[in-house]
Amino acid sequence: MTPLRQPMIAALQLSGKSERTPQTSVREVRLLAQFYSKAPDLISEQPLQHDVLHRKHVDGLSPSSLRICYSALRFFYQQILERSWKTLELMRAQTEQRLPAVFSLHEVHRLLKAMTPLHHRAYFTTLSSGGLRLNEALSLQGGDIDGPRHMMHVHRGKGAQDRYVPLPDDTLDL
Repeated sequence: MTPLRQPMIAALQLSGKSERTPQTSVREVRLLAQFYSKAPDLISEQPLQHDVLHRKHVDGLSPSSLRICYSALRFFYQQILERSWKTLELMRAQTEQRLPAVFSLHEVHRLLKAMTPLHHRAYFTTLSSGGLRLNEALSLQGGDIDGPRHMMHVHRGKGAQDRYVPLPDDTLDL
């Protein structure tokens, strides 16, 4: 693998990637070569496909680690060895779709009641009852609260837009 390592590192360094990219890419190709106990340029498309599936299902790599693996192998075989295999075009790592943690109404009330000091409770109550983003709530000032109309004036919200948000009685009392 030594004759192929230098061209790969040089090509990756010229491509403007980060400092660690060449080492990470060489490591991925080395792991492939170790898996089959032969030079990576002697590995055909079918074994490459098998190795990628093994890394995904048996080794259990995360989607971000798989993206690194796919990118390194694709770069090596397409740019260094100039092979245009269909497998290389099809390799894609799924993005993780994580659901946000959502508290029940009861959990939110319990959390807010347990919060001390009072200004923290007031901040988080305003944040949650108004549906504000963190930075929107941080930029609120006393003059932004219109008590008689039960409204909050939110400055510089998403898209640098100002807006008015209803202010519940409990939040206004707090």
